Amino acid sequence: MKYQDAIDFLFPLHRFGMKPGLERVLKLLHAAGEPQKRLGRVVHIAGTNGKGAVASSLAAICCAGGYSTGLYTSPHLLSYTERIRVNGDMISESQIAEYCSVLKDDITEGNATFFEATTAIAFMYFCAMQVDVSVIETGMGGRLDATNVVEPDHVIIPSISEDHTSWLGETIGEIATEKAAIIKKGASVYTAVEDPEALKVILDRADAVGAKVRLLKESAECVVHGAGVGRLEFSLKAPGLNMRNLVAPVTGDFHASNLSLAVLAASEAGIDEPAIRQGLLSMRRFGYRARLERLSKQPDVLLDVSHNPAGIEKSVQTLCAMRGAYRNIIVLLGLVHDKEAGKIVRYLKRLTSDVITVDLLTERGMTAIELGDLCRDEGLQVTVTASVREALGAVDCKAEKEDLVLITGSFYLAGEVLGVLGY
Repeated sequence: MKYQDAIDFLFPLHRFGMKPGLERVLKLLHAAGEPQKRLGRVVHIAGTNGKGAVASSLAAICCAGGYSTGLYTSPHLLSYTERIRVNGDMISESQIAEYCSVLKDDITEGNATFFEATTAIAFMYFCAMQVDVSVIETGMGGRLDATNVVEPDHVIIPSISEDHTSWLGETIGEIATEKAAIIKKGASVYTAVEDPEALKVILDRADAVGAKVRLLKESAECVVHGAGVGRLEFSLKAPGLNMRNLVAPVTGDFHASNLSLAVLAASEAGIDEPAIRQGLLSMRRFGYRARLERLSKQPDVLLDVSHNPAGIEKSVQTLCAMRGAYRNIIVLLGLVHDKEAGKIVRYLKRLTSDVITVDLLTERGMTAIELGDLCRDEGLQVTVTASVREALGAVDCKAEKEDLVLITGSFYLAGEVLGVLGY
């Protein structure tokens, strides 16, 4: 099987949609020789926002500390191989083809989903590479997520807010119950969750299975010294730990809590300060992209994959603090149907009155016309475009050198933009 044959086989599995449950992935992993039991030390990460920052930074830190480190994240932006990395390097196309060929019959017979098949491939690869550490990000939720077949040594839950409510529950407590289910016996748990309802669920779950919890707010002091486009400087102090002027290539002071969780977990695992500093600086090499990432200057063009109200709100707060540096702010927006579009648009209204809407190349996407009408209802000026290429053309017409352009709302949109721009 060639790589393109593997992709042509895997991607149509999306037709099965999201089918929560562990039965199919367990059968697939059994056929593959139970690789999930040989992943080294396992860090399992769940949460609504911040998973990517925690995963990429912690994998980079572990690698800098001398540990062979697997990293499994989703979704990808340009290439399927982005999802599976060892020491920052993406799995090769030939290896994807090889594992897909081995699993093809079992995937078909078991009606496995795209994410279940990808999870099995990732675990087979990490096992074959004999990694020391596996950093694994849940796809959605936790309890019935395909990744929840591992026995984690560390669990990190950076945040919990409303998202995927049709699958995870209507209340914060219900959503937290799904995500906290990745906490297993003996795990060390790190969280920045402060919502009382969500936090109670996490603490109750940890108590029930005998896991130790470290609350960031109670166990550490994080101070942000500087937050600009593409650079965050902060200090972190905790018992036995005092690291000053840590630097990471991210935009927004809200990342400080996510990175602090990674630093705490790494420090308690015995990784020293030089490796932590080096890891934070190199986290972009571990796939951390399109989170208020600056693509160009004059005008500043920032690409952001925030796609739910809580994520959009944080991005808006970050950019509102920088508003004085720009003549005008323009937002290029694309959303999928299962998001709270009205709430997202109201947050963006705090930042700008000038929005370009765009169709996404997915059947889940809101049409640019539909999204444009919603924006107009909120009093925004809207330019409706039918493609990313057309939308970027509209940006070129509108934006001056002194402006800021924010491209946001969807991983689908971010991937298309990077593809069109040749990044």
